[in-house]
Amino acid sequence: MTEKYLAQPDLDFIAQVRGLGGETLKKCYQCATCSVACPIAPENSPFPRKEMIAASWGLKDRLICSGDIWLCHQCGDCTDLCPRGAAPGDVLSAVRSAAITEYATPKVLAKIVNDPQKLPILLIIPAIWFAILAYITMAHDDIMTKIFHAIFGDFIQWSHSHGEHIIAQADFFSTWFVDLTFVPTFTAAVLIFLFSLKNFLDDIHQNAVLEGKTDKTSLNYKEFIQSLIKVVPTVLKHNKFSECETNKDRATPHMMVLFSFIGLFIVTALFFISLYVLQKPGPYPQINPVKWLANISGVALVIGSALMIKNRLADETQLTFYKDWFLLGIVFSLGATGMLTEMARLAHFTWICYFFYYLHLISIFLLFAFLPFSKMAHIAYRFVAMGYAEYGNRK
Repeated sequence: MTEKYLAQPDLDFIAQVRGLGGETLKKCYQCATCSVACPIAPENSPFPRKEMIAASWGLKDRLICSGDIWLCHQCGDCTDLCPRGAAPGDVLSAVRSAAITEYATPKVLAKIVNDPQKLPILLIIPAIWFAILAYITMAHDDIMTKIFHAIFGDFIQWSHSHGEHIIAQADFFSTWFVDLTFVPTFTAAVLIFLFSLKNFLDDIHQNAVLEGKTDKTSLNYKEFIQSLIKVVPTVLKHNKFSECETNKDRATPHMMVLFSFIGLFIVTALFFISLYVLQKPGPYPQINPVKWLANISGVALVIGSALMIKNRLADETQLTFYKDWFLLGIVFSLGATGMLTEMARLAHFTWICYFFYYLHLISIFLLFAFLPFSKMAHIAYRFVAMGYAEYGNRK
């Protein structure tokens, strides 16, 4: 017997989707051109036509928990061929942003991150915090040295710089303050992600079972993790981007940004071990191989994000909203301020180096603190959705 489903339109959800970039939603008249045109849509119940229907009717309960909205890579093929200009790719991007807000904890923070009027608040908080800690580092170094010596003895020292005649960011902003700020912030972001992705995974499984998109009746986490591992090469190679035609050139800058973040994560981990385990503080010489990786990753991040911004500005057909610029702005500023800090240090411009380092710290905070709530969270959600599609034998 066919299951009966009582449609319960959510008008607020429709307004939310339109406000996040899906303003062309109501132009759709269900011709299914988008599903036919999409080169990466599954053969069984392809997207994005069914998602356009659900969004038009405000069926939030059916749409937010669908893993298919994350299989879309917004390549633009469907948008180019849509006879009504409904821009299905942009609508699905808006739906994904709504899904991030729905699964994020707390939701109020996700709404603040996606509200352009709240941007000054998001910037002022870390700016004041780092200014205070910089003042303590520079004006009360003797006091902090005594406090640390009284607590930790000779095992841990307050300053990690090499001394005079060398510009070291630790002289402006203590390494301890950096770690006491970012380690808890990053840990909180990871925990929020784990909680959110657990709920997300449970929901997309129930949705897949309900709509007949999987042959798995239960969720085996061990097999799911194995499926995640299987899709890693697809993510690293950006195979799905390569299948698209309209925005095929997006693959290169996306790969540059992805690998630069991987490289910078490795660099941070190695320097963390060097400082706390080997007791070797920075700054490190340019001939250090880890420093090579840091510089290469930094340059790749700047170039990759700059190309992404250029592509956005050049493509008049692709709609770009605040959520897009918020992400691109953070990524570009992160790379640019990091490279400018290093260049100013090598040029012996002390206060210019410190200024760019201050901006760099703010950029890192914005990345870590708001990662689970901004568009950048799609990296984790899409990875989980692709892993589930592999696990559930989505065809």
